[in-house]
Amino acid sequence: MTTAEARPERERQLNFAVHCGFAVLITASLIRYVLRHGPGENTMVLVLAGLLCGLYVTAVRSQGPSRTVATWVLVAVWTALVILAPSFAWCAFAVFFVCRSGVPARQAAAATAITALGTAAGLFKLSDFTDIAALLGPLAAALVLTLVYERLETALARQAALNGELREAQAQAVAAERAAGTMAERERVAREIHDTVTQGLASTVLLLEAADRREGLSAEVRQAAEQLRLNLAETRGLVHDLATADAPEEPLETALATAVRKHVAGMRVAVVGQPRDLPADVRHALLRIAQSAAANVQQHARAQTASLTLGFLPDSVTLDIYDDGLGFAPDATTAHTREGGYGLRAMRQRVEQLGGTFAVESAPGEGTVIGVEIPLHRPGNPEHPAPGAEGGQP
Repeated sequence: MTTAEARPERERQLNFAVHCGFAVLITASLIRYVLRHGPGENTMVLVLAGLLCGLYVTAVRSQGPSRTVATWVLVAVWTALVILAPSFAWCAFAVFFVCRSGVPARQAAAATAITALGTAAGLFKLSDFTDIAALLGPLAAALVLTLVYERLETALARQAALNGELREAQAQAVAAERAAGTMAERERVAREIHDTVTQGLASTVLLLEAADRREGLSAEVRQAAEQLRLNLAETRGLVHDLATADAPEEPLETALATAVRKHVAGMRVAVVGQPRDLPADVRHALLRIAQSAAANVQQHARAQTASLTLGFLPDSVTLDIYDDGLGFAPDATTAHTREGGYGLRAMRQRVEQLGGTFAVESAPGEGTVIGVEIPLHRPGNPEHPAPGAEGGQP
């Protein structure tokens, strides 16, 4: 059991002991009073004692302002009862604890003082106004109990604050460990991409350049070589982003425009809402989704026009990519092979890993709309590892 869980348990045990003590003391006081006084003197005392018991239960079970009112009425009835019948003075201990917990802190001292004065007056009356100890004893006891109670409350508050700081430190340590693990994984993926895809693209470009110098290449092959150079630059940029995770220097809308126009030169880019900084994982996902969607438009859509709209909502960010091309049947693109077909699945995975929604609206001959919405307020805002495929067939 943690310290935070132990405190309520200790409070429940203390409250149970106080309530049991009150029940025992009020019963003993009633028996003592009835045995020592005649029936004619019992009526008012019994009424007040019954009322006291009802108010005690009400004060203990109530919450908020009603508890405060019930506690103050309890103090008033208690004072009248103990002055009228000092036999009930021992119940003052239970009333004291109810006063400390049943009224606001600024009123607790006054309620405690009234309880102590009523007890002192009752005991002093019981001694025929001759025993000074009976007068001063309850006052001294109330003062000591008040100091002890306040010291205990201060210690518990300090402990609660320390527990809160400890939990915060633990949460920060967990977050730092998670961030370190994420960074290590990013570096591992970056190394894998560098040692496989990047090196392979670089070697292919060098071979094509050598062949062009030696024999000359057709315009189509040269165009393919230029596309390979662009892909190599993008892959190196991806490796750098994964390995460094530096804060972006350019606005997202600019980065999106650059990414999609490498595939569709005339693609329109619009922004709706007030642009603002986004978490790194959200920004990265939007860039890759836009890049993959633009690659699909270039390779498959045969579109006359295409557009991208970035929307900033109060609690989320949206991305919509539209083209008026050939379209396709989304239900027929669930499978993928080594040759392609992973694009839409990769987009959906990126969005769902961030807690967002992904939708595709298309039909043969009617163009395509891809809609993305990602929430910005997620618990812990973890940075998810992104799928490694880009482009490819839908």
